[in-house]
Amino acid sequence: MSTILAYTHPSAGHAFPLIPGLTELAARGHRVELVTAPSVIDTLGGTGIGTHPVADDVLAVRVADYEGKTGSTRLRKALAETTRRGLAEITDLRRHVERCRPDVLLIDTIAYGAQVAARASGLPWALIQPSLLSMPGSGIPPYGLGLAPMAGPLGRVRDRMGWRVVERLYAKALLPGVNELRVGAGLPPLTSPLQLFDEPDQVTVLVGEPLEYRRTDLPAHVRIVGGTSWDPDSQVPGWLDEPGDPWVLVSCSTEYQADEALARSAVAALRDEPVRVVITLADAFDSAHLIPAPNVRVERFVSHGPVLARTSAVVCPAGMGLTQKAVAAGVPVVAVPFGRDQPEVARRVVQAGAGVRLPARKLRADRLRSAVLRAMAMQPAVRQIGRDLTAAGGAARFADAITELVSQPRAAGEPAPAGSTPAPRPR
Repeated sequence: MSTILAYTHPSAGHAFPLIPGLTELAARGHRVELVTAPSVIDTLGGTGIGTHPVADDVLAVRVADYEGKTGSTRLRKALAETTRRGLAEITDLRRHVERCRPDVLLIDTIAYGAQVAARASGLPWALIQPSLLSMPGSGIPPYGLGLAPMAGPLGRVRDRMGWRVVERLYAKALLPGVNELRVGAGLPPLTSPLQLFDEPDQVTVLVGEPLEYRRTDLPAHVRIVGGTSWDPDSQVPGWLDEPGDPWVLVSCSTEYQADEALARSAVAALRDEPVRVVITLADAFDSAHLIPAPNVRVERFVSHGPVLARTSAVVCPAGMGLTQKAVAAGVPVVAVPFGRDQPEVARRVVQAGAGVRLPARKLRADRLRSAVLRAMAMQPAVRQIGRDLTAAGGAARFADAITELVSQPRAAGEPAPAGSTPAPRPR
């Protein structure tokens, strides 16, 4: 069997969606190695996956996009700081390639340096997209703006112009850093950020319908395999099964983005409602300073699986990981996007009928209370949506897609095959 090396952005939100598929590959007899955040590695015992921490100099580059004052400033800051990790990622990935001699590489969508190293290696590789596919296509609104689909001639004009704006924005923010890495590795510079999707042998998307829009014109090398749910093994806390009012889960981002206002608003919104609230603060645990309430429990982390099985609604910034888990579990979502890919994820929640969107700039206790009550009333319909979402993906589909690359390996240094179908371009 083959050796498969996966390299992720150092966060749980980018690593956890891969675990079921990697475990399935290991069960099929492949040697699977994962390079990711040290905190993630601590949770992966018994999965059959070999684990290694990303290099310290990768972790040393701090991504603090939340310090930006506007959406465009936050985007530029996030991309600049993420690409600044690139040189360290290139060295790190090359070291692991030399160590384990993989047949196939799986590279995270925002590990830009690792992508450059993978492309230069000549090994077959897949770009792993643990969130929504940010490629244009027929009827697909411009990515990142949170726009609803629009049919007819007016919709086509809006989408064409909107994609041009998005492409220019990402080109200005992303390409200087990416092209510096590429030229240093002996690769030609790119002229459009959309060309990043042309580089790998496969683009593997870990989201499925109804959160991912239906695509009618995907390039031949794109595989939409749907999402899978994974949580570290943990005991169900006793407080979760105590009798009482329904639970509402309020979760701040696991990768810090200064979203403590969501937790504070949730306490004010729900303290007098007939619900019990568990708030997970992650890296905001030491800075949120919440006012106590008798029906509110505050934790740094809880394993999502047991909580979602007992929850009537989830309130979160619309990170793809928890959002997809919640919908798959039949739990409606109140999506309060603060940045990153979250406005787009929040729009998909609404379009799928899986919850309610409340923009962060409109976050107030009364509005959040209303949104939670509306979401809770949607739970019967969301259960069916969750079944549809679960049916759209799974570990076996992921493993089948990656096995396509395993079946035709190339030696390191051998050039990638030409002629991959390019991503459609707005005109």
